[in-house]
Amino acid sequence: MSGLIPLLDFAGYVALLLWGVHMVQTGVQRAFGAALGAALGRALGTRLRAFSTGLGITAALQSSTATGLMITGFAAGGLVGLAPALAAMLGANVGTTLIVQLLSFDLTALAPILILAGVWMFRRYPPGRTRDLGRVFIGLGLLLLSLHQLVELFAPLQDAPLLEQILDALGTQPVAAVLLSAALTWAAHSSVAIVVLIMSLSEHHLVSPALALALVLGANLGTAVNPMIEGVTGDDPAARRLPLGNLLTRVIGVVLGLLLLPWLPGWMGWLESDNARLVANFHTVFNAMIALIFLPLLTPYAALLTRWLPKKTDPNDPARPQYLDESAHDVPAVALGNAAREALRMADMLQTLLLYARAGFKRDNRHRLVQARQLDNAVDKIETAITTYLALLDREDMTRADTQRLDDILAFASNIGHAADITHHGLLNHIARLRKQGWVLPPEQRQQLDETLARLIANQREAAALFINDDVRQARELAGEKSRFRELEMQESEAHLQKIKSGQIDAAEIGALYLDILRDMKSINSHLVGAAAYPLLARHGELLPSRLRETGN
Repeated sequence: MSGLIPLLDFAGYVALLLWGVHMVQTGVQRAFGAALGAALGRALGTRLRAFSTGLGITAALQSSTATGLMITGFAAGGLVGLAPALAAMLGANVGTTLIVQLLSFDLTALAPILILAGVWMFRRYPPGRTRDLGRVFIGLGLLLLSLHQLVELFAPLQDAPLLEQILDALGTQPVAAVLLSAALTWAAHSSVAIVVLIMSLSEHHLVSPALALALVLGANLGTAVNPMIEGVTGDDPAARRLPLGNLLTRVIGVVLGLLLLPWLPGWMGWLESDNARLVANFHTVFNAMIALIFLPLLTPYAALLTRWLPKKTDPNDPARPQYLDESAHDVPAVALGNAAREALRMADMLQTLLLYARAGFKRDNRHRLVQARQLDNAVDKIETAITTYLALLDREDMTRADTQRLDDILAFASNIGHAADITHHGLLNHIARLRKQGWVLPPEQRQQLDETLARLIANQREAAALFINDDVRQARELAGEKSRFRELEMQESEAHLQKIKSGQIDAAEIGALYLDILRDMKSINSHLVGAAAYPLLARHGELLPSRLRETGN
């Protein structure tokens, strides 16, 4: 029983250590998470810049796991290339060692001050960045306090029979030590906490230098498991390229470390004789060496991972981009042409949705609703793919005309995407409501809707043609369609009001739905004008800055 109490105390202080690390991580993420994520997304361009950014953000978050999950999310969404993402992961692994180096010094005297300041900030300020920083200070204070208590606790623990038996068994089984440490790191979601714990064990000579280094190897392996398990969703093998690539670099490093383990304590002893500093230094050297080995090899390594885990594609899936060739990124003009062709596919899908809507007002076509939903989802996904594809282009290699074309493509894709959403969630839903309520529009309204939809489809085709040919006269004609749709809505609104005034109350609900349909058509037409006509007219100085009449002084 006497040996159990110290072990319970040990477990409690370890829990306090983990909670301190958790508070620091969550505090930094709440205070700066969005800004850090945005900075990370912008910086993942070149390998060295990505490496430096991953290192810096991990030093701030105190968690390579958190950084790894962010980078994995960017890579899975196609927002960053595989090689820069792998470089950022290497930087994150090095960044986490900086915290361990700092904690290897005795900073216990700062713990009460940090906790006091943190509690005051947390209690004094409303939810916001200052309060989140208070959480960070509390976490740092608890972390330092738990380390001090562990140091005090380890002296009597040297005589605990159960702990001595466990550590003696691990001392002769370095592979088991690596796996145990990896499991603890995975469960704690923090290599910092585990490595600091190993430092404390080593400082009190509870573990041999060789066992301490084996445990450090396991901590480095365990921190690569979380992105592999938690950072990937879906069944696309391509999404697993980054976390698997990072895990394999860890595995290779751990295998080499185990092979060299008999000599490592002596080599690291040249840098520092203190056992705790030896652990911290090995943690840094290990990750730095892995980075030095793999940074020059990331391009072929990324190509190998791409071959191992090809992207899952369905040739019949309309959401699959057909023209976004990544190899064309080196030639902006070709890449822009590819993006333009993909944007025209969006316009074709919008035309199909409009044809479904026109047919729906004439007859029951509920069997088309599933296809309409698939088309709308496909338009959204292709729009995202186009935006991502163009975002990866290097604007420094682009001419002014290329930059203008890039902006035009983004405007076209965005407006077409909005028009498709209104067609699916607006027009087709209105048709479903008519069927559900058993309502029948008057013949003159059905005729008006058919003619208006025919005009809308014609405007969609004109917008697609204008996106290619840059005809100013045609752009002016398309822009003029906005006033026609606006006048139609005003005319029908007045007619609806007159019916209600004349006592036709039973037509109020149907009339209101009819006006909603017209307003949706007007919105779709406005997006078509914004997609192709307005960008061209703006370039040629054909647009006024405002529709408001200037007032005289």
